Amino acid sequence: MSEKNDSLMTRRDAMLAGVCAGVGSLLPASLLAADSTQALITKAIPSTGEKLPVIGVGTNQFGVADANTIRDILKRMNELGASVIDTAAMYNGAEAVIGTALKELNLRSKMFISTKFNAANVGLGRPRVGPGPASDPVGGLDSFERSLQLLQTDKIDLMMVHGYPSIELLMPTLMDLKKSGRVRYIGVTTVTPSEHPTIMEAMRKYPLDFVQSQYSLADRSAEQGLLALAQERKIAVMAAQPFGGRQNSLLSKMSGRKLPLWAADLGVTSWPQLFLKYVVSHPAITVAIPGYTKVTHLEDNQTAGRGPLPDAATRKKIEEYWASGA
Repeated sequence: MSEKNDSLMTRRDAMLAGVCAGVGSLLPASLLAADSTQALITKAIPSTGEKLPVIGVGTNQFGVADANTIRDILKRMNELGASVIDTAAMYNGAEAVIGTALKELNLRSKMFISTKFNAANVGLGRPRVGPGPASDPVGGLDSFERSLQLLQTDKIDLMMVHGYPSIELLMPTLMDLKKSGRVRYIGVTTVTPSEHPTIMEAMRKYPLDFVQSQYSLADRSAEQGLLALAQERKIAVMAAQPFGGRQNSLLSKMSGRKLPLWAADLGVTSWPQLFLKYVVSHPAITVAIPGYTKVTHLEDNQTAGRGPLPDAATRKKIEEYWASGA
């Protein structure tokens, strides 16, 4: 058998996997996701040592999804030990859906909520994500107060400035909120490589607990400085877009391709699991926040949060496999 064929699932393997999937559909939902015998992977927030499960959820589509489905997702998250929910004021309706669901489920105290100001400037709104008005006039501190109301909470675990234009104007407000105890951690975000120098300047200038940046197998630009600085400054990193951006979707590019057989050594059974394990195995990454609006996607993603992570040699192997187009 050729080296290439050796590295890929055979037709027999694929058929066997299909049979297993059929059997799995007869099992209780609690047995379909991550193997509970595998320890949940957590990483510490450098500024405090508090540990977080490494796989969370990004919610930029929650506001346009079915509210009952979102409720089911958050319930299942808790059952599987996950806790990190990343949202934002500009994710049209997402905060309200999350707040209502967590109240109904009585889960607020078990979840780590991250949200973001709705402002490019203090008191000036930003364009919203999803259907609805093109802009939102509520920004700055007023945006924070509204987030508390919509999320039905009196404290935000992580509050962030979304995008570099707002940092200088909103950082004093952000630090005051932390000092008052209304916010536990503070941070800044970006999903644009060209903004990294400005974000890194903020990382050096302010007492940040978190930085959120895009990071995936398809976009490793953060490795060129931002991730190293985060380690140096002891700043937690929340990895956005772990499956690549809309224009560079890893899932689309790998559609129809078989997993390499050596992925089984990591307990991996799907491409999303492999991509997520790759992301959170980077020593600077604290948590990844894949976006999804289906319970099945949640369960698949959460499997990546248990079992072994790629070591340096395996990370290199994954990068080479991706680059080869095999």
